Amino acid sequence: MSNPIIEPYLFFDGNCEEAVEFYRDNLGAKVEMMMRFSESPDPLPPDMMSPGYENRIMHVSFSIGESRIMASDGGCCPDAEAPRFGGFSLSIGLDDEAEAKRLFDLLAEGGKVEMPLGKTFWSPCFGMLTDKFGLDWMISVVAEEQQ
Repeated sequence: MSNPIIEPYLFFDGNCEEAVEFYRDNLGAKVEMMMRFSESPDPLPPDMMSPGYENRIMHVSFSIGESRIMASDGGCCPDAEAPRFGGFSLSIGLDDEAEAKRLFDLLAEGGKVEMPLGKTFWSPCFGMLTDKFGLDWMISVVAEEQQ
């Protein structure tokens, strides 16, 4: 295997477009490609798509900094449980405490702070939160000796 790339693929429960817009406005995300279910060159059979999902996001690829994230509204399997995030966090490493605070506050808006920003033994500024879309984030300033 030559240089595998691991990229997160997130499944939102019908609010993928809202989430991507939020990340674009607040984290500088850049949308590389977005396709709605209705735009698919090979449309899904009608019984495989949840009702009302035609204009929802089938696939989106966006970047934040040098990282790429892919996402979807899911919804192509009507009997499936609603997607939920768990067991992981997206981590943002920064070199500026003011920027860490700005991003933390923006992501926390409408969400839940799990660990307020503060000094730790590994970082001068670290915090954890869940954003309004249910996605867990860790924000940290990389200590100078780690840079």
